[in-house]
Amino acid sequence: MIIGVPKEVKIGENRVAVVPAGAQALADAGHRVLVQAGAGAGSGIADEAYRAAGAEIVPDAAVAWGGADMVVKVKEPIASEFALLRPGLVLFTYLHLAAARELTLALLERGVTAIAYETVEAADRSLPLLAPMSEVAGRLATQIGATLLQKDRGGPGILLGGVPGVRHGRVTVLGGGAVGVNAARVAVGMGAEVTLLDVDLKRLTAIDEHFQGKVETLMSNRANVEEAAVASDLLVGGVLLAGARAPVLVSEEAVRRMQAGSVIVDVAVDQGGCIETIRPTTHAEPTYVVHGVIHYGVTNMPALVPRTSTFALTNATLPYALRLAGGVDAALAADPGLAKGLNTRAGAVVYAAVAAALGR
Repeated sequence: MIIGVPKEVKIGENRVAVVPAGAQALADAGHRVLVQAGAGAGSGIADEAYRAAGAEIVPDAAVAWGGADMVVKVKEPIASEFALLRPGLVLFTYLHLAAARELTLALLERGVTAIAYETVEAADRSLPLLAPMSEVAGRLATQIGATLLQKDRGGPGILLGGVPGVRHGRVTVLGGGAVGVNAARVAVGMGAEVTLLDVDLKRLTAIDEHFQGKVETLMSNRANVEEAAVASDLLVGGVLLAGARAPVLVSEEAVRRMQAGSVIVDVAVDQGGCIETIRPTTHAEPTYVVHGVIHYGVTNMPALVPRTSTFALTNATLPYALRLAGGVDAALAADPGLAKGLNTRAGAVVYAAVAAALGR
């Protein structure tokens, strides 16, 4: 199979889908790997490293896409890439189609076989290709939120860890998955008061034990969510329903009641967001203010730390890419969890949660 690795074009996106070791593994398995010139530059990987690994450096996106049977990316295609989609192409990347109607229609119209990282499942129903970037995004959420609380960034001037004699900052985390636990871990490390909410009591019990009582755990219901959100200096959204649009847990009225200068970082924005007032932003313009509250809605947060993110992502995706390169139909048939990654094929939406979100 011929595998294309194009340069990412989303604003601020510095990751690359395959590192040289991954290209070498694919080449050793008998596949051709076409890497667009400069694709790894944002992650500190030179073209020569790919050449040494057995990949071919191609001059532009047209060749990386047009010459490939399967394209492996990091982020979903944006509008400028839609013309590169074509019938029969296999696309393996993050897609988040439940909140991306235009992209879904483009994939359907062009008959693309689209396999989404975020809906591939392991045998235990965990999401192995979403997990590494969720871990990065969760840790970044608290780090970014702490910075935005500084006075020079528009915040009220609160130090999350406080100092003796002064209250610590209050962090509320919605969701006890990979994003939420990692956001809480960093917040606890900073010395903040941390509250985490989830609908799964067993999950809350495990989190309470993990943090040895340093995180207050609450059952997620409307009353608890709104009370905790309103009291927050930093509110982190980390709710996930695999492949589906995120449920809105925090209303605009609750945001209106938050203190001026408090911060919302909604990592669930990729799937529509779990805070009513959130909307997607970019690394070029990451924040906006609603009702005096700073909102951060960047949809590709891990691109801020591309060296870490690129290698973490490839560690997870490469085994699946190798299987797909050996034959898509056989790979999907052999692994029901990988088959869960299939979102569109032959002009149809084949993942139920995406179909429901888009009314198809």
